[in-house]
Amino acid sequence: MNSDEILELRDRHIGGSLSVSYRRPLHIVRGERQFLFDTEGRAYLDCVNNVCHVGHCHPRVVEAAGKQMALLNTNTRYLHENIVEYAQRLSATLPGPLEVCFFVCSGSEANELALRLARTATDRRDVVVIDSAYHGNTGAMVELSPYKFDGRGGAGKPDHVHVAPAPDPYRGPFRHGDPDAGERYAEGVAAQLTAAAAAGRPAAAFLAESVPGCAGQIVPPEGYLRSAFEHTRAAGALCVADEVQVGFGRVGTHWWGFEVQRATPDIVTLGKPIGNGHPLGAVVTTRAIADAFDNGMEYFNTFGGNPVSCAIGLAVLDVIEDEGLMENARVAGERFQAGLRELAASHPIIGDVRGLGLFIGAELVRDPDTLEPATAEASAIVNAMRERGILLSTDGPFDNVIKIKPPLVFTAEDADRVVSELDSVLAGEAFAVS
Repeated sequence: MNSDEILELRDRHIGGSLSVSYRRPLHIVRGERQFLFDTEGRAYLDCVNNVCHVGHCHPRVVEAAGKQMALLNTNTRYLHENIVEYAQRLSATLPGPLEVCFFVCSGSEANELALRLARTATDRRDVVVIDSAYHGNTGAMVELSPYKFDGRGGAGKPDHVHVAPAPDPYRGPFRHGDPDAGERYAEGVAAQLTAAAAAGRPAAAFLAESVPGCAGQIVPPEGYLRSAFEHTRAAGALCVADEVQVGFGRVGTHWWGFEVQRATPDIVTLGKPIGNGHPLGAVVTTRAIADAFDNGMEYFNTFGGNPVSCAIGLAVLDVIEDEGLMENARVAGERFQAGLRELAASHPIIGDVRGLGLFIGAELVRDPDTLEPATAEASAIVNAMRERGILLSTDGPFDNVIKIKPPLVFTAEDADRVVSELDSVLAGEAFAVS
């Protein structure tokens, strides 16, 4: 089919809430490493796909999937070495108390299960979240996601949800240069925990993305997560770290985003990169919380932890370690951020550059003093870059943050190319808003 035929059939048979990217949608038919290819064979440098973590169609991951699929794929009612080997390998990357694994099929499922774990272990219902957070597409997760319930089509905040300010040191009240910014933002979490308790509905958990993504690729100030977790535990609630977007070495210096803040959660949720495109997710928690959940009601997930999924998960871990992809994320990410900061010096529309490893955001503003969001300009720039064979996207509450989350095989040379092309776009009229 050609693109017009596909779009016509999408309009007829696919729900309209499922969007496509770019003004001129791409018809992609193949992927390899950090590139996607269209029907004409043109290569596009993929700067936003944080699902194919070790590269599109990595041959070792494909081989592991095919070999196990040809041998056995069934549920976990039978003994199989893959699930226990994978649980052992996965938990070994996490701090010691986090040792019990539950396997699911997506990050949304992982967060849904984490909510059940927290509510069961604490016998409480309410949850504190961060403003503009996104935690998944299930009903319960949309209710915990200000990015959704405060957005278009949203129904507003439910009573059982308490929203703390986003720890944004660029746009928030406590900004870059404030040595106490992390502690002060964490006091916002404490305030919500206190308010919930005062209302007679104490929180079961504080659920937070370790490095918020949909809020605009925010890097919290130092000490934020550690202090917020201290307040959470003092209130008798559990600390849940959502690592669905940022985990598995993307931050470059550590396996997990929460480690950057020297904080240890009670529950960790994993998705997206865990299976390199295969539908896989996980929850890892402590023995005490897992035992509390083992209350007589069976937890069973038809596909969670099946032999094929676990074989793929093991292959992803092998590739990250064997190819040094965490270190590559650090090196390429530092090069990328340095290049973007050089651009910001000559293009004032770039108000802020932030990131960890290959988790990067560039916030665009029309005025560096008022921070008026350059939303239309961000969209125009992303579409102009698409015409140059580079795939970017926007995010944040105002859709004015260019988000960068490429596969971890992305190179320093790729970063240089993006910066050079972006410089050309910003210097010309290609991104002029019509």
